[in-house]
Amino acid sequence: MSAASCLLSEDQFLCSICLDVFTDPVSTPCGHNFCKNCINEHWNSNDQYLCPMCKEVFNTKPELHINTLLNEVVSQFRQEAQQKASSSSLLLRADKPGEVPCDVCTGTKLMALKSCLVCLTSYCETHLEPHLTMSGLKRHQLMDPVENLEDRMCMKHDKPLELFCKTDQTCVCMLCSVLGHKTHDVVPLKQEYERKKAELGKTEADIQEMIQKRRLKIEEIKHSVDLSEEAADREKAEGVQVFTALKESVERSLNELIETIEEKQRTTEKQAEDFIKELEQEISELKKRSFEVEKLSHSEDHLHLLQNFPSLKAAPPTKDWTEVSVRPPSYEGTVVKAAAQLEETLSKQMKKLLAQVDLERVQHYAVDVTLDPDTAHPDLILSDDGKQVNDSDVRKKLPDNPERFFKCCCVLGKQSLSSGRFYFEVQVKEKTDWDLGVARESINRKGNITMRPQDGFWAIWLRNGNEYSACENQLVCLSLESQPQKVGVFVDYEEGLVSFYDVDAAALIYSFTGCSFTEKLYPFFSPFLNNGGKNSAPLIICPVNQTE
Repeated sequence: MSAASCLLSEDQFLCSICLDVFTDPVSTPCGHNFCKNCINEHWNSNDQYLCPMCKEVFNTKPELHINTLLNEVVSQFRQEAQQKASSSSLLLRADKPGEVPCDVCTGTKLMALKSCLVCLTSYCETHLEPHLTMSGLKRHQLMDPVENLEDRMCMKHDKPLELFCKTDQTCVCMLCSVLGHKTHDVVPLKQEYERKKAELGKTEADIQEMIQKRRLKIEEIKHSVDLSEEAADREKAEGVQVFTALKESVERSLNELIETIEEKQRTTEKQAEDFIKELEQEISELKKRSFEVEKLSHSEDHLHLLQNFPSLKAAPPTKDWTEVSVRPPSYEGTVVKAAAQLEETLSKQMKKLLAQVDLERVQHYAVDVTLDPDTAHPDLILSDDGKQVNDSDVRKKLPDNPERFFKCCCVLGKQSLSSGRFYFEVQVKEKTDWDLGVARESINRKGNITMRPQDGFWAIWLRNGNEYSACENQLVCLSLESQPQKVGVFVDYEEGLVSFYDVDAAALIYSFTGCSFTEKLYPFFSPFLNNGGKNSAPLIICPVNQTE
Protein backbone atom coordinates (compact mmCIF):
# COMPACT_ATOMS: atom_id res chain seq x y z
CA MET A 1 0.00 0.00 0.00
CA SER A 2 2.79 2.40 0.90
CA ALA A 3 4.58 1.79 -2.38
CA ALA A 4 1.40 2.33 -4.32
CA SER A 5 0.30 5.44 -2.47
CA CYS A 6 3.63 7.14 -2.95
CA LEU A 7 2.96 7.11 -6.68
CA LEU A 8 -0.21 9.14 -6.17
CA SER A 9 -0.48 12.86 -5.55
CA GLU A 10 -2.63 14.53 -2.90
CA ASP A 11 -4.89 15.95 -5.66
CA GLN A 12 -6.09 12.44 -6.41
CA PHE A 13 -7.46 12.12 -2.87
CA LEU A 14 -9.36 15.43 -2.84
CA CYS A 15 -13.14 15.65 -2.89
CA SER A 16 -14.17 18.08 -5.67
CA ILE A 17 -16.90 19.54 -3.44
CA CYS A 18 -15.07 20.34 -0.20
CA LEU A 19 -11.59 20.32 -1.81
CA ASP A 20 -10.22 18.35 1.15
CA VAL A 21 -8.96 14.79 1.49
CA PHE A 22 -11.85 12.32 1.25
CA THR A 23 -13.80 11.48 4.39
CA ASP A 24 -15.92 8.31 4.03
CA PRO A 25 -15.51 8.30 0.22
CA VAL A 26 -18.44 7.01 -1.85
CA SER A 27 -18.77 6.40 -5.60
CA THR A 28 -21.72 7.56 -7.72
CA PRO A 29 -23.14 5.29 -10.46
CA CYS A 30 -21.24 7.37 -13.05
CA GLY A 31 -17.93 6.49 -11.36
CA HIS A 32 -16.98 9.76 -9.61
CA ASN A 33 -15.94 9.91 -5.95
CA PHE A 34 -17.00 12.35 -3.20
CA CYS A 35 -17.14 12.57 0.58
CA LYS A 36 -20.39 10.92 1.68
CA ASN A 37 -21.62 14.01 3.57
CA CYS A 38 -20.56 16.34 0.75
CA ILE A 39 -22.53 14.59 -2.00
CA ASN A 40 -25.59 14.09 0.24
CA GLU A 41 -25.63 17.79 1.20
CA HIS A 42 -25.15 18.72 -2.45
CA TRP A 43 -28.16 16.62 -3.49
CA ASN A 44 -30.28 17.85 -0.57
CA SER A 45 -29.74 21.46 -1.65
CA ASN A 46 -30.61 20.89 -5.33
CA ASP A 47 -33.73 19.90 -7.25
CA GLN A 48 -31.98 17.13 -9.20
CA TYR A 49 -29.73 14.23 -8.26
CA LEU A 50 -26.93 15.43 -10.53
CA CYS A 51 -23.25 14.45 -10.56
CA PRO A 52 -21.22 17.67 -9.94
CA MET A 53 -18.46 16.37 -12.22
CA CYS A 54 -20.09 14.99 -15.39
CA LYS A 55 -23.64 16.44 -14.95
CA GLU A 56 -25.29 13.02 -15.29
CA VAL A 57 -28.81 13.14 -13.82
CA PHE A 58 -30.15 10.20 -11.79
CA ASN A 59 -33.91 9.69 -11.72
CA THR A 60 -33.82 8.56 -8.09
CA LYS A 61 -31.32 9.29 -5.35
CA PRO A 62 -28.58 6.64 -5.67
CA GLU A 63 -27.93 4.41 -2.69
CA LEU A 64 -24.36 5.17 -1.68
CA HIS A 65 -21.94 2.84 0.06
CA ILE A 66 -18.47 3.70 1.31
CA ASN A 67 -15.81 2.71 -1.20
CA THR A 68 -13.76 0.48 1.12
CA LEU A 69 -10.76 0.23 -1.19
CA LEU A 70 -10.53 3.98 -1.72
CA ASN A 71 -11.19 4.59 1.99
CA GLU A 72 -8.26 2.30 2.89
CA VAL A 73 -5.95 4.06 0.43
CA VAL A 74 -6.99 7.48 1.79
CA SER A 75 -6.43 6.35 5.39
CA GLN A 76 -2.96 5.06 4.50
CA PHE A 77 -2.25 8.32 2.70
CA ARG A 78 -3.31 10.37 5.76
CA GLN A 79 -1.18 8.24 8.09
CA GLU A 80 1.92 8.47 5.92
CA ALA A 81 1.46 12.21 5.46
CA GLN A 82 1.15 12.73 9.22
CA GLN A 83 4.21 10.58 9.94
CA LYS A 84 6.20 12.41 7.33
CA ALA A 85 5.15 15.80 8.71
CA SER A 86 5.91 14.72 12.32
CA SER A 87 9.37 13.36 11.58
CA SER A 88 10.36 16.22 9.33
CA SER A 89 9.24 18.83 11.89
CA LEU A 90 12.09 17.77 14.19
CA LEU A 91 14.71 17.25 11.51
CA LEU A 92 14.22 20.32 9.35
CA ARG A 93 16.67 23.13 9.88
CA ALA A 94 15.17 26.50 10.66
CA ASP A 95 16.48 28.16 7.54
CA LYS A 96 13.31 28.35 5.40
CA PRO A 97 10.85 31.25 5.12
CA GLY A 98 8.09 31.07 7.74
CA GLU A 99 10.05 28.82 10.12
CA VAL A 100 11.15 30.20 13.49
CA PRO A 101 14.68 29.26 14.68
CA CYS A 102 15.41 28.39 18.31
CA ASP A 103 16.93 31.42 20.04
CA VAL A 104 19.05 29.22 22.35
CA CYS A 105 20.66 26.86 19.80
CA THR A 106 24.21 27.66 18.81
CA GLY A 107 25.66 26.62 15.48
CA THR A 108 22.96 24.78 13.53
CA LYS A 109 19.64 26.13 14.75
CA LEU A 110 16.72 23.73 15.03
CA MET A 111 13.14 24.79 14.45
CA ALA A 112 11.37 26.20 17.51
CA LEU A 113 8.34 24.35 18.93
CA LYS A 114 7.11 27.11 21.26
CA SER A 115 7.67 30.77 22.03
CA CYS A 116 7.49 32.19 25.59
CA LEU A 117 5.74 35.53 25.97
CA VAL A 118 7.44 36.08 29.35
CA CYS A 119 10.99 35.27 28.29
CA LEU A 120 10.37 36.64 24.80
CA THR A 121 12.32 33.65 23.52
CA SER A 122 11.57 30.81 21.11
CA TYR A 123 12.68 27.27 22.07
CA CYS A 124 13.30 24.03 20.19
CA GLU A 125 12.20 20.72 21.69
CA THR A 126 15.40 20.35 23.75
CA HIS A 127 15.56 23.88 25.13
CA LEU A 128 11.82 23.96 25.83
CA GLU A 129 12.19 21.18 28.46
CA PRO A 130 12.74 23.53 31.49
CA HIS A 131 9.46 25.34 30.73
CA LEU A 132 7.67 22.01 30.90
CA THR A 133 9.28 20.67 34.06
CA MET A 134 10.39 23.56 36.30
CA SER A 135 7.63 24.96 38.50
CA GLY A 136 8.74 28.58 38.08
CA LEU A 137 8.77 28.40 34.34
CA LYS A 138 5.55 26.38 34.05
CA ARG A 139 3.60 29.57 34.79
CA HIS A 140 5.03 31.28 31.72
CA GLN A 141 2.70 31.77 28.78
CA LEU A 142 3.70 29.59 25.85
CA MET A 143 2.37 29.82 22.27
CA ASP A 144 3.13 28.47 18.84
CA PRO A 145 6.50 29.78 17.65
CA VAL A 146 6.50 33.25 16.14
CA GLU A 147 9.15 35.73 15.14
CA ASN A 148 9.47 39.23 16.57
CA LEU A 149 8.14 38.41 20.03
CA GLU A 150 8.67 42.05 20.97
CA ASP A 151 5.71 42.91 18.74
CA ARG A 152 3.50 40.84 21.06
CA MET A 153 4.35 43.05 24.03
CA CYS A 154 2.69 46.34 24.84
CA MET A 155 5.25 49.00 23.97
CA LYS A 156 3.76 51.31 26.61
CA HIS A 157 3.51 48.96 29.61
CA ASP A 158 5.82 46.12 28.58
CA LYS A 159 3.05 43.59 29.22
CA PRO A 160 1.75 40.83 26.90
CA LEU A 161 -1.01 41.88 24.50
CA GLU A 162 -3.69 39.59 25.94
CA LEU A 163 -6.83 41.63 25.25
CA PHE A 164 -8.59 43.10 22.24
CA CYS A 165 -10.32 46.48 22.20
CA LYS A 166 -13.31 46.12 19.89
CA THR A 167 -13.92 49.85 20.10
CA ASP A 168 -10.51 50.79 18.70
CA GLN A 169 -9.97 47.45 16.92
CA THR A 170 -6.54 46.98 18.45
CA CYS A 171 -4.72 44.56 20.76
CA VAL A 172 -4.04 45.86 24.32
CA CYS A 173 -2.51 44.66 27.60
CA MET A 174 -4.19 44.44 31.01
CA LEU A 175 -3.00 47.91 32.04
CA CYS A 176 -4.26 49.43 28.81
CA SER A 177 -7.73 47.99 29.52
CA VAL A 178 -8.00 49.81 32.86
CA LEU A 179 -6.25 52.99 31.78
CA GLY A 180 -6.64 54.19 28.19
CA HIS A 181 -9.46 51.78 27.26
CA LYS A 182 -11.45 51.75 30.50
CA THR A 183 -14.83 52.53 28.93
CA HIS A 184 -14.20 50.55 25.76
CA ASP A 185 -15.55 47.16 24.80
CA VAL A 186 -12.55 44.98 25.68
CA VAL A 187 -12.58 41.17 25.37
CA PRO A 188 -9.95 38.47 25.85
CA LEU A 189 -7.70 38.05 22.86
CA LYS A 190 -8.72 34.42 22.53
CA GLN A 191 -12.42 35.34 22.39
CA GLU A 192 -11.88 37.81 19.56
CA TYR A 193 -9.54 35.33 17.94
CA GLU A 194 -12.27 32.69 17.93
CA ARG A 195 -14.78 35.14 16.51
CA LYS A 196 -12.42 36.31 13.80
CA LYS A 197 -11.42 32.74 13.10
CA ALA A 198 -15.06 31.83 12.67
CA GLU A 199 -15.43 34.73 10.25
CA LEU A 200 -12.37 33.54 8.38
CA GLY A 201 -13.82 30.03 8.35
CA LYS A 202 -17.00 31.36 6.78
CA THR A 203 -14.97 33.44 4.35
CA GLU A 204 -12.90 30.40 3.46
CA ALA A 205 -16.07 28.35 2.98
CA ASP A 206 -17.47 31.09 0.75
CA ILE A 207 -14.25 31.16 -1.24
CA GLN A 208 -14.24 27.38 -1.61
CA GLU A 209 -17.85 27.53 -2.73
CA MET A 210 -16.90 30.16 -5.30
CA ILE A 211 -14.00 27.96 -6.43
CA GLN A 212 -16.31 24.96 -6.72
CA LYS A 213 -18.87 26.96 -8.69
CA ARG A 214 -16.13 28.10 -11.05
CA ARG A 215 -14.86 24.57 -11.44
CA LEU A 216 -18.37 23.45 -12.28
CA LYS A 217 -18.65 26.38 -14.69
CA ILE A 218 -15.41 25.22 -16.34
CA GLU A 219 -16.92 21.76 -16.78
CA GLU A 220 -20.09 23.35 -18.14
CA ILE A 221 -18.08 25.43 -20.62
CA LYS A 222 -16.03 22.40 -21.66
CA HIS A 223 -19.26 20.48 -22.18
CA SER A 224 -20.59 23.34 -24.30
CA VAL A 225 -17.40 23.26 -26.37
CA ASP A 226 -17.85 19.50 -26.86
CA LEU A 227 -21.44 20.05 -27.99
CA SER A 228 -20.27 22.84 -30.30
CA GLU A 229 -17.62 20.55 -31.77
CA GLU A 230 -20.20 17.83 -32.37
CA ALA A 231 -22.52 20.35 -34.03
CA ALA A 232 -19.64 21.70 -36.15
CA ASP A 233 -18.69 18.19 -37.30
CA ARG A 234 -22.31 17.46 -38.13
CA GLU A 235 -22.64 20.76 -40.02
CA LYS A 236 -19.43 20.10 -41.97
CA ALA A 237 -20.67 16.63 -42.92
CA GLU A 238 -23.97 18.11 -44.09
CA GLY A 239 -22.08 20.78 -46.07
CA VAL A 240 -19.94 18.15 -47.76
CA GLN A 241 -23.07 16.16 -48.59
CA VAL A 242 -24.87 19.15 -50.13
CA PHE A 243 -21.94 20.60 -52.07
CA THR A 244 -20.77 17.18 -53.31
CA ALA A 245 -24.23 16.56 -54.75
CA LEU A 246 -24.26 20.03 -56.34
CA LYS A 247 -20.75 19.50 -57.73
CA GLU A 248 -21.85 16.20 -59.28
CA SER A 249 -24.84 17.96 -60.87
CA VAL A 250 -22.58 20.65 -62.37
CA GLU A 251 -20.20 18.01 -63.72
CA ARG A 252 -23.13 16.08 -65.20
CA SER A 253 -24.49 19.22 -66.87
CA LEU A 254 -21.04 20.09 -68.22
CA ASN A 255 -20.66 16.58 -69.66
CA GLU A 256 -24.13 16.82 -71.22
CA LEU A 257 -23.24 20.22 -72.74
CA ILE A 258 -20.01 18.88 -74.20
CA GLU A 259 -21.82 15.79 -75.50
CA THR A 260 -24.48 18.00 -77.18
CA ILE A 261 -21.84 20.13 -78.89
CA GLU A 262 -19.83 17.10 -79.98
CA GLU A 263 -22.99 15.39 -81.28
CA LYS A 264 -23.70 18.43 -83.46
CA GLN A 265 -20.15 18.34 -84.73
CA ARG A 266 -20.38 14.61 -85.48
CA THR A 267 -23.64 15.19 -87.40
CA THR A 268 -21.99 17.93 -89.47
CA GLU A 269 -18.97 15.76 -90.17
CA LYS A 270 -21.21 12.81 -91.22
CA GLN A 271 -23.20 15.04 -93.59
CA ALA A 272 -20.00 16.38 -95.13
CA GLU A 273 -18.58 12.87 -95.52
CA ASP A 274 -21.76 11.70 -97.29
CA PHE A 275 -21.67 14.69 -99.67
CA ILE A 276 -18.00 14.16 -100.43
CA LYS A 277 -18.53 10.43 -101.03
CA GLU A 278 -21.41 11.20 -103.45
CA LEU A 279 -19.37 13.88 -105.24
CA GLU A 280 -16.40 11.58 -105.58
CA GLN A 281 -18.69 8.91 -107.05
CA GLU A 282 -20.02 11.38 -109.64
CA ILE A 283 -16.47 12.52 -110.45
CA SER A 284 -15.53 8.89 -111.08
CA GLU A 285 -18.48 8.45 -113.46
CA LEU A 286 -17.68 11.72 -115.22
CA LYS A 287 -14.07 10.70 -115.68
CA LYS A 288 -15.21 7.49 -117.37
CA ARG A 289 -17.48 9.52 -119.74
CA SER A 290 -14.65 11.97 -120.41
CA PHE A 291 -12.38 9.10 -121.40
CA GLU A 292 -15.01 7.64 -123.76
CA VAL A 293 -15.76 11.06 -125.27
CA GLU A 294 -12.10 11.75 -125.85
CA LYS A 295 -11.57 8.30 -127.33
CA LEU A 296 -14.53 8.68 -129.73
CA SER A 297 -13.44 12.16 -130.74
CA HIS A 298 -10.14 10.77 -132.01
CA SER A 299 -11.82 8.00 -134.07
CA GLU A 300 -11.23 8.12 -137.88
CA ASP A 301 -14.04 5.65 -138.43
CA HIS A 302 -16.97 7.74 -139.66
CA LEU A 303 -19.52 5.04 -139.16
CA HIS A 304 -18.37 4.14 -135.64
CA LEU A 305 -18.44 7.80 -134.48
CA LEU A 306 -21.92 8.40 -135.84
CA GLN A 307 -23.29 5.18 -134.37
CA ASN A 308 -21.92 5.86 -130.82
CA PHE A 309 -22.37 9.61 -130.71
CA PRO A 310 -26.01 9.56 -129.45
CA SER A 311 -25.14 7.50 -126.37
CA LEU A 312 -22.20 9.70 -125.40
CA LYS A 313 -24.00 12.97 -126.02
CA ALA A 314 -26.59 12.24 -123.32
CA ALA A 315 -25.30 13.48 -119.88
CA PRO A 316 -25.06 10.84 -117.14
CA PRO A 317 -27.47 11.15 -114.17
CA THR A 318 -25.89 13.63 -111.74
CA LYS A 319 -27.11 15.87 -108.89
CA ASP A 320 -27.40 19.64 -109.15
CA TRP A 321 -24.92 20.71 -106.47
CA THR A 322 -25.56 24.44 -106.91
CA GLU A 323 -27.67 24.78 -103.78
CA VAL A 324 -25.94 22.04 -101.84
CA SER A 325 -23.64 23.17 -98.97
CA VAL A 326 -22.57 22.11 -95.51
CA ARG A 327 -23.47 24.79 -93.01
CA PRO A 328 -21.58 24.72 -89.67
CA PRO A 329 -24.02 24.11 -86.82
CA SER A 330 -24.99 27.07 -84.73
CA TYR A 331 -23.74 26.82 -81.17
CA GLU A 332 -25.09 30.22 -80.24
CA GLY A 333 -27.08 30.05 -77.00
CA THR A 334 -26.08 26.44 -76.30
CA VAL A 335 -24.05 27.35 -73.22
CA VAL A 336 -26.61 29.91 -72.08
CA LYS A 337 -29.44 27.40 -72.45
CA ALA A 338 -27.42 24.72 -70.65
CA ALA A 339 -26.55 27.17 -67.87
CA ALA A 340 -30.21 28.14 -67.49
CA GLN A 341 -31.21 24.49 -67.28
CA LEU A 342 -28.43 23.88 -64.77
CA GLU A 343 -29.60 26.82 -62.68
CA GLU A 344 -33.13 25.44 -62.63
CA THR A 345 -31.88 21.94 -61.82
CA LEU A 346 -29.58 23.22 -59.06
CA SER A 347 -32.36 25.31 -57.58
CA LYS A 348 -34.67 22.29 -57.36
CA GLN A 349 -31.89 20.04 -56.14
CA MET A 350 -30.73 22.64 -53.61
CA LYS A 351 -34.21 22.88 -52.14
CA LYS A 352 -34.48 19.12 -51.98
CA LEU A 353 -31.00 18.68 -50.45
CA LEU A 354 -31.52 21.43 -47.89
CA ALA A 355 -34.88 19.98 -46.92
CA GLN A 356 -33.29 16.54 -46.59
CA VAL A 357 -30.42 17.90 -44.49
CA ASP A 358 -32.86 19.91 -42.39
CA LEU A 359 -35.02 16.83 -41.82
CA GLU A 360 -31.98 14.75 -40.82
CA ARG A 361 -30.95 17.53 -38.42
CA VAL A 362 -34.31 17.81 -36.66
CA GLN A 363 -34.66 14.01 -36.44
CA HIS A 364 -31.83 14.10 -33.87
CA TYR A 365 -34.36 15.66 -31.47
CA ALA A 366 -36.80 12.75 -31.73
CA VAL A 367 -38.82 11.99 -28.58
CA ASP A 368 -40.97 8.97 -27.78
CA VAL A 369 -44.50 10.38 -27.88
CA THR A 370 -47.50 8.47 -26.56
CA LEU A 371 -51.17 9.49 -26.51
CA ASP A 372 -52.75 10.66 -23.25
CA PRO A 373 -56.07 8.79 -22.72
CA ASP A 374 -57.16 11.35 -20.10
CA THR A 375 -57.38 13.98 -22.89
CA ALA A 376 -59.04 11.80 -25.57
CA HIS A 377 -62.55 12.67 -26.83
CA PRO A 378 -65.06 9.88 -25.93
CA ASP A 379 -65.50 8.94 -29.63
CA LEU A 380 -61.81 8.13 -30.05
CA ILE A 381 -60.22 4.69 -29.83
CA LEU A 382 -56.62 4.56 -28.58
CA SER A 383 -54.39 1.52 -28.97
CA ASP A 384 -53.05 -0.17 -25.84
CA ASP A 385 -49.52 1.10 -26.53
CA GLY A 386 -50.77 4.69 -26.92
CA LYS A 387 -49.41 4.96 -30.47
CA GLN A 388 -52.61 4.84 -32.62
CA VAL A 389 -55.90 6.74 -32.62
CA ASN A 390 -59.00 6.66 -34.82
CA ASP A 391 -62.64 7.77 -34.60
CA SER A 392 -65.26 5.11 -33.80
CA ASP A 393 -68.47 7.14 -34.36
CA VAL A 394 -69.55 5.62 -31.01
CA ARG A 395 -69.38 7.69 -27.84
CA LYS A 396 -68.02 5.86 -24.82
CA LYS A 397 -68.95 6.72 -21.25
CA LEU A 398 -65.83 8.30 -19.80
CA PRO A 399 -65.31 10.67 -16.85
CA ASP A 400 -65.45 14.28 -18.00
CA ASN A 401 -62.17 15.30 -16.37
CA PRO A 402 -60.80 18.83 -16.99
CA GLU A 403 -58.16 17.57 -19.44
CA ARG A 404 -60.56 15.74 -21.78
CA PHE A 405 -61.78 17.19 -25.11
CA PHE A 406 -65.58 17.21 -25.14
CA LYS A 407 -66.84 18.51 -28.50
CA CYS A 408 -63.94 17.96 -30.92
CA CYS A 409 -62.40 14.56 -31.69
CA CYS A 410 -58.91 15.39 -30.45
CA VAL A 411 -56.25 13.96 -28.16
CA LEU A 412 -52.93 15.25 -26.80
CA GLY A 413 -49.62 13.50 -26.24
CA LYS A 414 -48.43 12.82 -22.70
CA GLN A 415 -45.06 14.46 -23.30
CA SER A 416 -44.73 18.24 -22.98
CA LEU A 417 -42.13 20.84 -23.95
CA SER A 418 -41.35 24.08 -22.12
CA SER A 419 -37.83 24.61 -23.51
CA GLY A 420 -35.48 23.16 -26.08
CA ARG A 421 -36.52 21.13 -29.14
CA PHE A 422 -38.50 17.99 -29.93
CA TYR A 423 -39.56 16.00 -33.00
CA PHE A 424 -41.99 13.17 -33.73
CA GLU A 425 -43.46 11.44 -36.80
CA VAL A 426 -47.05 10.37 -37.56
CA GLN A 427 -48.31 8.07 -40.30
CA VAL A 428 -51.34 9.59 -42.08
CA LYS A 429 -51.59 6.93 -44.79
CA GLU A 430 -55.06 6.09 -46.24
CA LYS A 431 -56.78 8.98 -44.44
CA THR A 432 -58.99 11.58 -46.10
CA ASP A 433 -59.05 14.02 -43.17
CA TRP A 434 -56.71 14.73 -40.21
CA ASP A 435 -55.28 17.49 -38.02
CA LEU A 436 -51.74 17.43 -36.65
CA GLY A 437 -49.46 19.78 -34.70
CA VAL A 438 -48.88 21.10 -31.19
CA ALA A 439 -51.08 22.94 -28.70
CA ARG A 440 -50.45 24.94 -25.54
CA GLU A 441 -51.60 23.63 -22.18
CA SER A 442 -54.40 26.17 -21.64
CA ILE A 443 -56.37 25.50 -24.85
CA ASN A 444 -60.14 25.22 -24.79
CA ARG A 445 -61.01 21.53 -24.40
CA LYS A 446 -64.74 21.69 -23.75
CA GLY A 447 -66.22 23.89 -26.48
CA ASN A 448 -65.75 24.35 -30.21
CA ILE A 449 -62.14 24.74 -31.30
CA THR A 450 -60.69 27.26 -33.71
CA MET A 451 -57.30 25.93 -34.68
CA ARG A 452 -55.03 28.95 -35.01
CA PRO A 453 -51.99 30.30 -33.16
CA GLN A 454 -53.88 33.02 -31.31
CA ASP A 455 -56.01 30.27 -29.74
CA GLY A 456 -53.01 28.11 -28.87
CA PHE A 457 -52.79 25.75 -31.88
CA TRP A 458 -49.99 25.40 -34.42
CA ALA A 459 -51.24 22.77 -36.84
CA ILE A 460 -51.83 21.69 -40.46
CA TRP A 461 -54.75 19.64 -41.75
CA LEU A 462 -56.05 17.55 -44.66
CA ARG A 463 -59.64 17.80 -45.91
CA ASN A 464 -61.48 15.81 -48.60
CA GLY A 465 -58.44 13.69 -49.41
CA ASN A 466 -56.37 16.37 -51.21
CA GLU A 467 -56.92 19.80 -49.62
CA TYR A 468 -53.99 20.69 -47.35
CA SER A 469 -53.92 23.86 -45.24
CA ALA A 470 -51.82 25.51 -42.57
CA CYS A 471 -53.96 26.72 -39.68
CA GLU A 472 -52.61 30.27 -39.39
CA ASN A 473 -54.83 33.01 -38.01
CA GLN A 474 -56.03 33.14 -41.64
CA LEU A 475 -56.05 29.70 -43.32
CA VAL A 476 -53.14 29.15 -45.77
CA CYS A 477 -53.78 26.67 -48.61
CA LEU A 478 -50.79 24.41 -49.32
CA SER A 479 -49.83 23.10 -52.76
CA LEU A 480 -47.90 19.86 -52.33
CA GLU A 481 -46.16 17.89 -55.09
CA SER A 482 -47.18 14.60 -53.49
CA GLN A 483 -49.50 13.46 -50.72
CA PRO A 484 -47.51 12.83 -47.53
CA GLN A 485 -47.81 9.32 -46.09
CA LYS A 486 -45.81 10.21 -42.98
CA VAL A 487 -45.61 13.69 -41.43
CA GLY A 488 -42.77 14.88 -39.17
CA VAL A 489 -43.42 17.61 -36.58
CA PHE A 490 -40.53 19.68 -35.16
CA VAL A 491 -40.67 22.36 -32.44
CA ASP A 492 -37.92 24.76 -31.36
CA TYR A 493 -39.34 26.42 -28.24
CA GLU A 494 -36.81 29.26 -27.87
CA GLU A 495 -36.69 29.96 -31.61
CA GLY A 496 -40.50 30.10 -31.80
CA LEU A 497 -40.58 27.60 -34.68
CA VAL A 498 -43.01 24.78 -35.60
CA SER A 499 -42.20 22.91 -38.85
CA PHE A 500 -43.93 20.07 -40.69
CA TYR A 501 -42.15 17.66 -43.07
CA ASP A 502 -43.12 15.09 -45.68
CA VAL A 503 -40.79 12.40 -44.30
CA ASP A 504 -40.70 10.10 -47.34
CA ALA A 505 -40.09 12.96 -49.78
CA ALA A 506 -37.71 14.69 -47.31
CA ALA A 507 -39.56 17.94 -48.08
CA LEU A 508 -40.65 20.83 -45.90
CA ILE A 509 -44.44 21.18 -45.90
CA TYR A 510 -44.84 24.37 -43.84
CA SER A 511 -43.28 26.34 -40.97
CA PHE A 512 -44.84 28.60 -38.34
CA THR A 513 -42.15 31.17 -37.52
CA GLY A 514 -41.80 33.98 -34.99
CA CYS A 515 -44.07 32.19 -32.52
CA SER A 516 -44.11 33.30 -28.88
CA PHE A 517 -44.40 30.34 -26.50
CA THR A 518 -45.08 31.00 -22.82
CA GLU A 519 -46.70 27.71 -21.74
CA LYS A 520 -46.06 24.01 -22.03
CA LEU A 521 -46.67 22.63 -25.53
CA TYR A 522 -48.21 19.19 -26.16
CA PRO A 523 -48.36 17.09 -29.36
CA PHE A 524 -51.87 17.48 -30.85
CA PHE A 525 -53.75 14.86 -32.90
CA SER A 526 -57.15 14.63 -34.53
CA PRO A 527 -58.01 11.62 -36.75
CA PHE A 528 -61.20 13.56 -37.66
CA LEU A 529 -64.60 11.93 -38.18
CA ASN A 530 -64.90 8.30 -39.32
CA ASN A 531 -67.13 9.40 -42.22
CA GLY A 532 -68.87 6.07 -42.60
CA GLY A 533 -65.61 4.17 -42.80
CA LYS A 534 -64.04 6.36 -45.51
CA ASN A 535 -61.71 7.88 -42.92
CA SER A 536 -61.41 4.94 -40.54
CA ALA A 537 -57.61 4.54 -40.84
CA PRO A 538 -55.79 5.54 -37.63
CA LEU A 539 -53.15 8.17 -37.06
CA ILE A 540 -50.05 6.20 -36.04
CA ILE A 541 -47.10 7.62 -34.08
CA CYS A 542 -44.05 6.02 -35.73
CA PRO A 543 -40.50 5.40 -34.49
CA VAL A 544 -38.06 7.84 -36.08
CA ASN A 545 -35.48 6.26 -38.38
CA GLN A 546 -32.59 8.69 -38.06
CA THR A 547 -30.19 8.93 -41.00
CA GLU A 548 -26.61 8.58 -39.79
